[in-house]
Amino acid sequence: MIPFLDLKSINLRQREQFHLALDAVLDSGWLILGQQTEAFEAEFAKYCNVKHCVGVANGLDALSLVLKAWDIGPGDEVIVPSNTYIATWLAVSQVGARPVPVEPDLKTYNINPEMINAAITPQTRAIIPVHLYGQSANMEAIMKIASDCNLKVLEDAAQAHGALFNGAKVGSLGDAAGFSFYPGKNLGALGDAGAITTNDAELADKIRALRNYGSRIKYQHEIQGYNCRLDELQSAFLREKLPLLESDNARRAEIAKKYILQLRDFPHLVLPVVEGWSKHVWHLFVVRSPKRDMLQRRLLELGVGTMIHYPIPPHMQGAYSDIKNDFGLMPKSELIHKEILSLPIGPTMSDEEVDKVISAVRQAVSELG
Repeated sequence: MIPFLDLKSINLRQREQFHLALDAVLDSGWLILGQQTEAFEAEFAKYCNVKHCVGVANGLDALSLVLKAWDIGPGDEVIVPSNTYIATWLAVSQVGARPVPVEPDLKTYNINPEMINAAITPQTRAIIPVHLYGQSANMEAIMKIASDCNLKVLEDAAQAHGALFNGAKVGSLGDAAGFSFYPGKNLGALGDAGAITTNDAELADKIRALRNYGSRIKYQHEIQGYNCRLDELQSAFLREKLPLLESDNARRAEIAKKYILQLRDFPHLVLPVVEGWSKHVWHLFVVRSPKRDMLQRRLLELGVGTMIHYPIPPHMQGAYSDIKNDFGLMPKSELIHKEILSLPIGPTMSDEEVDKVISAVRQAVSELG
């Protein structure tokens, strides 16, 4: 059986380094906001080509803390993709603002900039583009809209560590960015973890206080904050994994290229499209099929694990049932969520495993017609 993602094989490559990292943290006697976190923040900021990185507890905290630091709250609106994981919406809701969804471009599944202007109102304060599946959104168009309308842009880069837009790293393109280091991400911790990147020193300073009970000096609380800190141990693990990110992304790209070459002759199987501005890092390899559920079952029978990212769009979730009717129809997102299927793609997959996935998909698609 080929698993959708083999986290065991990914992490066991660095078993010895992780044990040494654990020893370093234990020997330091410092478990929260210490030298490991400071070092990782500096290293990840350099990797993203930004001035500041602030480690936080997870990707959702990364997004919500930025919105909070911008004083976005009740009465405000934030434009979000209708096609995304619900965390993007939850960050807006957690600060008391209202998410306003915009439909995706069906080629890339990212937010369609051509539809953003129609969603802007006098209450709009920010736009959160998501670099979905590992491909950057059209940031040039989005930043132009934001500049014209005096809006903040918060990149949701949870799925796109190392992705590029016109040669620039995601995380450096907007006013700030939120990253998740959930274990399944391209850069994954061994538990929950996240970070915020920005070139805004004042924003970074405020977030450092917000993540730590509103405190810059122990027991002095200037603002009402939260407990959203990145642990020293996860920082130490991430420092070990960061040097492998580029080579891991390159392996993902090799697999994606092979999938596209070998599966492109099936008219009823929609393959990913990579825009010219993008260096895709292939967090997910997502196909679409009108017979998605049958395809998934058949692939399982053939020994290939898959996943659906995501089966229910945010506007149809119970969490937003009270305002669902405010959004109107979201036909593109609903179509995507009925048809998408993620094939296995991971940096430790062997060529033999990749070939088996291709063979199984070809067989299953041919059988289903």
